[in-house]
Amino acid sequence: MTKEEMAKLIEQSAELGAKKALRDIGLSDDDASKDLRELRSVLDAWRMAKRTAGRAIIQTATYVFLGALLAGAYFNLTGDQ
Repeated sequence: MTKEEMAKLIEQSAELGAKKALRDIGLSDDDASKDLRELRSVLDAWRMAKRTAGRAIIQTATYVFLGALLAGAYFNLTGDQ
């Protein structure tokens, strides 16, 4: 077997393997590209939701901390206990 024949056989095997893998996960039909776009959209939305939730948690913690500082300063200045 020549080097060119071996390369062609490997290329054909890789192509068949890729097609089988796509078929096994349900991405071998005409709607596969649409499905992948939808999956990417869901992933992007999930990432944005995580980022937004993280920011909201940090913002809330900051407000609580600043509120506690203000309350402490108020009670310290007024002498109320």
